[in-house]
Formats: sequence, structure tokens, C-alpha cells
Amino acid sequence: MSIFTGLSAFPLTPLKGDAVDEAAFVRLVVRLAEAGVDSITALGSTGSYAYFASEERARVARLAVEHAGSTPVFVGVGALRTSHVLAHIDNAETAGAAGVLLAPMTYQPLTADDVFELYRTATEHTRLPVIVYDNPGTTHFTFTTDLYARIAELPGVVSIKIPGAPADPRKERERVAAIRAVVPEHVTIGVSGDAFAADGLNAGCDAWYSVIGGTLPDPAVRITRAALEGRPGEAVAESERLAPLWGLFAEFGGSLRVVAAIAEHLGLTPEKCLPLPIQGLTNAQRARVADVVDELGLG
Repeated sequence: MSIFTGLSAFPLTPLKGDAVDEAAFVRLVVRLAEAGVDSITALGSTGSYAYFASEERARVARLAVEHAGSTPVFVGVGALRTSHVLAHIDNAETAGAAGVLLAPMTYQPLTADDVFELYRTATEHTRLPVIVYDNPGTTHFTFTTDLYARIAELPGVVSIKIPGAPADPRKERERVAAIRAVVPEHVTIGVSGDAFAADGLNAGCDAWYSVIGGTLPDPAVRITRAALEGRPGEAVAESERLAPLWGLFAEFGGSLRVVAAIAEHLGLTPEKCLPLPIQGLTNAQRARVADVVDELGLG
């Protein structure tokens, strides 16, 4: 089975002051490996990759690989300039990563040809497998199914992370089937958008690229196993149990601040662990997050 299937957990890259809290990051990685996640993706969007200098990113990649044990580690390598992407890929290779996660970061709007050339250049540069990271909420670039098809034909592309979509199960199956029809058989399809992960996996996705899995791996593992082992109702029920948490994601403008508040509440990271200028949640919002975590027994 491909390592680009199952649950890929995205841990935070916590800061203390303005420096990476290496001890806290290692604790998160060890926690994920012990929970039995299928892979760990360091320096994804949850890991705030765009905020770190090259040397910091290289160090985080090394720490992830060193402490993940036998769990494969993928490393985010997105950057504004292609030359910087290639340097991050080289550092991921040196660290011993099993693959790289590449998002098309941008300041000026990108065209489909710009993005295709980014992936072509990256795949020609490295032998490491490449995961296509479609995250329009952060990159402000939206892939089309035709662009998925073009990029998926590049040697070295092994997986596509698609955004979650709030749709009924029939429409979700149609969406996944349309992508599956245009990409090579060896390219896996991974869902994101944690609230929609159970539906995506039940609709035929091979993987879940998970925010919550990086801090609370146990319920994410249960959802993934149930869906991929043919127990779709169980996967949906477990996801619905977490509805109060998904509601906080929606209310507070996304998952990052909420997940950071969870990690801080559980003592996994220091307080105010996000890179400035991201302030995190207010005290009142943090209290609500803590109440949800405690009520759901997610410690």
C-alpha cells in the first residue's frame, strides 16, 4: 500500500518567544507516532511553514524525521520563489523526508501555466515524491480538474490534496470520481477540511491530510480507519461527535487558531505559540475551546 494513504497528521510548529520551541515540537511528533498515524506532514499550513526562515525549516524537518520513528515524514516546501522551493526540497532530502508537500504560494496572482511550471521544475529537481497541495484558503489559487490532470502526469507526483467541500454524499462521490478519472492510478487523492473528511474518505479519497490529527490524533485515526475499512456510518458518527469542534473552526475563521488553543490548553505547547503577527484567540474564545475539548473528552 502507498504511504500516501490513510491519515497524514499536520502538527503545529510551536514558538516560544520568537524561536521554534524544539522540545514542544518533538513532543507533538512523538505523540503522533505513538498514536499510529500513517504519516506526519511537518511544515504544512498548520505548521506555519511560510513564516519560517530556511534554516528554521531545515531544522524542523530534521527533528521531525529523527523523532517520528518508523512513521513516514513529509515536509512542506512551498515558497514564493521557485529557487527557494528547490532549496527547501534539498533540505527535506537531507533530513530524510519520505516526500514533499508543495503549495503554489503567491503574492502576484498565478496562472495555471505558472503553477504547472512550478511542479514541473520541482519534479525534475528531486527524486522525492511530490504531494500537490491545493489549499485555496491560504494560497488564493484554485486548481481546476484539468490542471490536476496536467500536473498528475509529471513523474514524481504521487498524491493530490483536495479541499474539503460541504456537499451531499452523492455530489462528493461525483467530485472524487471526476478527479480519479483524469489522474494516473498511482496518484492518490487526499481530502482536507477536517469537518468534511469522513464524507471525503467515504466518497473514495485515499487519504486525509488532517489539521486536527496533528494535535488530537486519536479521533482522527478512528475516523480514518472506519472509513477506509468499510464502516462509513461509524466514520460519520465519529465526525458528527466532533461537530462542536468543527463549529469553532467555522466561527473563529479557520482551524489554525483553534488547534493552537487546544494544544496550549492541553499543555502540549507554550502559550501564544503561533508566529506573529498571528495573535491567536482571545481569552474568552480560548475558554470556549477549552470547554469543548473537555466536554468531548479530547485530552
